[in-house]
Formats: sequence, C-alpha cells, structure tokens
Amino acid sequence: MLKKLFYILKPIIPRKLQLYLRRKLILSNLQKYKDIWPILKGSEKKPDFFSGWPDNKQFAFVLTHDVEHKRGYDRVLKLMEVEKNLGFISSFNFVPERDYIVKQELLNELRINGFDYGVHGLYHDGKLFSNEQEFLKRAEKINFYLKEWNTKGFRAPAMHHNLDWIGALNIEYDLSTFDTDPFEPQPDGVGTIFPFWVENKRNKNGGYLELPYTLPQDFTPFVLMKEKSAKIWIDKLDWITAHNGMVLVNVHPDYIDFESSGKNYEEFDVKIYTELLEYVKNKYEGKYWNALPSEVARFWKNLFFSKSQNI
Repeated sequence: MLKKLFYILKPIIPRKLQLYLRRKLILSNLQKYKDIWPILKGSEKKPDFFSGWPDNKQFAFVLTHDVEHKRGYDRVLKLMEVEKNLGFISSFNFVPERDYIVKQELLNELRINGFDYGVHGLYHDGKLFSNEQEFLKRAEKINFYLKEWNTKGFRAPAMHHNLDWIGALNIEYDLSTFDTDPFEPQPDGVGTIFPFWVENKRNKNGGYLELPYTLPQDFTPFVLMKEKSAKIWIDKLDWITAHNGMVLVNVHPDYIDFESSGKNYEEFDVKIYTELLEYVKNKYEGKYWNALPSEVARFWKNLFFSKSQNI
C-alpha cells in the first residue's frame, strides 16, 4: 500500500526526497524479501528443451542499457568504449520522444562497433500501460520508431509490462521483465533466469521472445542502497552461471559517475561496473557467450521451435 501511494505521489515529490523515501523503503524490506531477492530459488529450473548455449558456453552474458535523459545520451559512446576496451558488446535502449534527439549517426556508430540498440517506450511518463486503448495508440508510434531505427527490440520504461499488449509491437524480443525484483513499481517477476517464448496472437510473428533481466538493476543497489562494490552482482552471477542461465543486466549511463568524483547523489562509480566486467573476463574466460539481445532471441527461438517440432 505504501509503495502504491508513493508512486501515485511521486511526480510532486522532490527528487532528493524521492530517493530518501525509496532507500528507507528498500532497507526496511530487505529482511522480508531475503528469500526471493536477489536470488529466487526455483528460477534456475531449465526448460525441458534447453540443451546448452552456443559453442558449449557455460552461460549467456547480456549487457543492456536504458538511456533515460540527455545526460545519459551524451554518455553512450563513453560507455561503449568502456565495454569495448574490455572486449564486450552491449545494447542501448533509447526513448524516442523525451529530452534528447536520437541521431542516426549514433545508431550507426553503435552497430559499426558490433553493438546494438532498441526502443525504450515512447515518452517515459509512466502512462504507457495506463489502459489498453492508450497503449495501442502509443504502439503505433513505437512501431514507427522500430521501423525507422531498423530494430526489433523493446523495453518498457520502469519495467512496466503487459505481455499480451506488448504483442502489438513489431518486435522479435522484449526486455520488460525480470526474474525477481520486489522493489520494482510492478513487482511481478517471471521466475526464471532463462529467456522464454511468449505466444501472442497480436504479434504478426505469432509471438516474441522475452528476455528478463537477472541481475539487479544498477539503480537499486548502487544509487538507493549505496553499495560500494559489485558484490551483489557477482554473487548472483556466480549462482546463475552454476545453473547455466542467462546473466542479463540493465545499466543506465545516466547514473554512472565516469570520473569517480562522487559529486552526484544519484550516480555510482564506474569502477563498480568495470569490476563486474573484469570479474567475468578473468574468472570465466572462454566460458561465457557475450551476446546481443537480438542474438539470444534468435538462438532461443530456433531452439524452442526445433525442439517443439521434434516432440
């Protein structure tokens, strides 16, 4: 009830007070949710048809980014270089109509370097799923941007989701869910660390792939909880890898302190993110499949349907 009230009043609450209240709420509930977050037992159950990742890799490692504001947009290439220098690729999700203009030159630059991108809602105003009529109205414009940008990937703002309605988008994959996260505005997790096929009559392909994030979003542990290391990520990553799952993380360039200055109250040190990347690179060299969401979606769809036809 308190959480629902907070999100109703959120637009009129000063930003610093918002963060303070959310921090208090999370810290007061950590013990309550300790059995379901950040690890949900049972989410490691493998689909019957799953026989392993490409080239016998131990796990999939998927890096995604939501670009919230112009501050984040201006940092996209900087974050790309951080990952590229460590030998990783990722995908960035952009809001089509907010406080920045998505330039084709930037999208081209990402793909030239082996990276990718998708659409992140439309306005990021919290109203995309207010009702079905509103969603379908906005879906027309979202589909325009999907085509204009030549992408088939989507993630809804604030991880709001209705997997039926999302089928109205011309997508191959969606990133709007999570295995478990009771601290999200819409906290209903999907309970798996693997992708899954969403059969959907609205979708022209008959459905789409859902790729839930499986590591906590950066904002919760590092901005709200003020964690100073990547331990919460690393501990869960080790658990996921032990079960051959998909490690998918969502990191926002808006919240990264690239200068390690510590000056901004809603940023976290870039060293925390590089700690995660370096850990994977050093401990699991040769054992991970660092793939784009689009690559994971294609692989899983082919696996799912090839197994289904043989049953």
